[in-house]
Amino acid sequence: MEEWKSRCQTYEKQEGWDEQIPEKIRELAQVRGLDGKSFQAWTQPRLADLRDPSLLLNMELAVERLAMAHERKEKICLYGDFDLDGTSALALLRTAFQKLGYIDFVLYQPSRLLEGYGFHVKAVESLHLQGVSVIVTADVGITALEAAKTCQSLGIDLIITDHHLPAAEKPKAYALINPNQGNCLSGLSHLSGVGVAFYLVWALRRKLIQMEKVSESSLDLKELLDCFVIGTLTDMVPLKDENRVLVKHGLLQLAKTKRPGIRLLLEELGLWGKALTGQDVAIRFAPKLNALSRMELNLRPLDLFIVDNEAEAKNLISQVLSQNNMRVTLQATAEQLAITMAEAWSDKPFVFISHSHFHKGVVGLVATRLCQLYKKPAFVGSESEDGIVVGSARAPQHWNGNLVEALTSATSYLHRFGGHAQASGFEYSLSQKDTIAKILEDYFALSHSIDVDSSPHYYDVDLNLEQVTPALMSWIDHLGPFGQSFEVPLFKIEDVNILSVKELRGGHRKLEIAWKGLKQEALIFGPTEEQLSCLEAHFFVDVLVEMQWNYFKSRKQIQLLVKALRPTRRELHVGDTETIAGKIGEDATVVQSKA
Repeated sequence: MEEWKSRCQTYEKQEGWDEQIPEKIRELAQVRGLDGKSFQAWTQPRLADLRDPSLLLNMELAVERLAMAHERKEKICLYGDFDLDGTSALALLRTAFQKLGYIDFVLYQPSRLLEGYGFHVKAVESLHLQGVSVIVTADVGITALEAAKTCQSLGIDLIITDHHLPAAEKPKAYALINPNQGNCLSGLSHLSGVGVAFYLVWALRRKLIQMEKVSESSLDLKELLDCFVIGTLTDMVPLKDENRVLVKHGLLQLAKTKRPGIRLLLEELGLWGKALTGQDVAIRFAPKLNALSRMELNLRPLDLFIVDNEAEAKNLISQVLSQNNMRVTLQATAEQLAITMAEAWSDKPFVFISHSHFHKGVVGLVATRLCQLYKKPAFVGSESEDGIVVGSARAPQHWNGNLVEALTSATSYLHRFGGHAQASGFEYSLSQKDTIAKILEDYFALSHSIDVDSSPHYYDVDLNLEQVTPALMSWIDHLGPFGQSFEVPLFKIEDVNILSVKELRGGHRKLEIAWKGLKQEALIFGPTEEQLSCLEAHFFVDVLVEMQWNYFKSRKQIQLLVKALRPTRRELHVGDTETIAGKIGEDATVVQSKA
């Protein structure tokens, strides 16, 4: 049986707490490193505490050049990555440049399926022919050596804004703004691509105001935070410091966004008119947008960000939902095949597979599923007819390795790669597949990744069903938002009785659980075979759960999301001939059958 451990082994009451704060919230806050004094600052983060954008290396150089372009009315290209971080950054830049009075600029996003990730030479050449003299990248460019050289040769001034990890050699640009470039001492390494873009706009607005080119009322930075929150919550960045402050305020801005396409999608999903959480954005809202770039059927996520006509926005929403349904089908088919193929890697510390039946748009999702199932890094590629493999790599939680470093070991055989320590992309020729697999095998044999299977399942605090109340849920919301590096609280509830189990579409299960006469609805997504064996009526189980709100027919009530469960005992009815010996042993209760 897997080991469960509380993140807080001991809890002692501390002084300095507001007596109105429930004891369980105090306990939870202590687990997360907060005391009575820091709790208020944590739950009420102030925009005034943000670090200044001038701390970012090369920021002043960048805004000087953009101010010059403003004065000269030069043609500028805003070039963003196709993922939601890059898309959000591009939408943010577009809004800001419009309001700051730039009259000649174009947007460019590479095609996920035709061009792939990156800042591309052919795009630079095309933009030069259009008369572009300045290119500003968003969430991309830190490894684009050739494209940067092309900009130099064509006389285009390149301003790179990115947050991804650099390679040994960095591109030569007019200004390179990246808090992770190594010699940047800003302390802003946690920013996502949209975060760096926001900081650029902040500095540029201030510069143009100083030059008396625009007024302070020309751009309200708070109105850009709807873009910030989407990009930040969907990217692999920690929700701390500036990210936490801006996401907290960004969720409020998103809930009243003036962007018709975003608002109508929120309405369609039943999220408009309610207080939004990080989970609403990352789990319910963002995947619908992401499906557009994955499918690439004449509609991009950017279109929903920038559409300004209500009628046109309504026409886009039906396409969004249709393409998401298509993505779900393709993903399910690919996952089924991938799981079968992954069996050949059962004795390896990683999974490395590719297939022509894997749609390029879902390989990242499939890789995520594999690393969740097998608790080890997964590399999944889509093979094209011309022998090129485009793929994504994902690593599980509690793995202390670095995917970019792993891919760097095979750099001679990769066309390109890049990303984060736990989420990366790559491209190679199919003929090199076995060679790359062998190099990765050698790398992982020498790496110091931990055995995540042997890691305890950590939770925050213990609860019982009597303590699962709307008041407690409201306090948990107050402690949020939650995301990367500040996860949703996980609670242990012991010895609850499973009263009923209902199968839902997609193989998920809806449960009714009980404890001392109290009943509660719970959900478990994608239960494993071992978990399914426990999901029988009359089993008693311990569960690890997240608390969340469920909105149904204008009613707001609590539901539990089961993340793990284990049997404690089973209630046996007289006449029940099923034997459970060996599964739970003799730890069972016999009651008179009602039949």
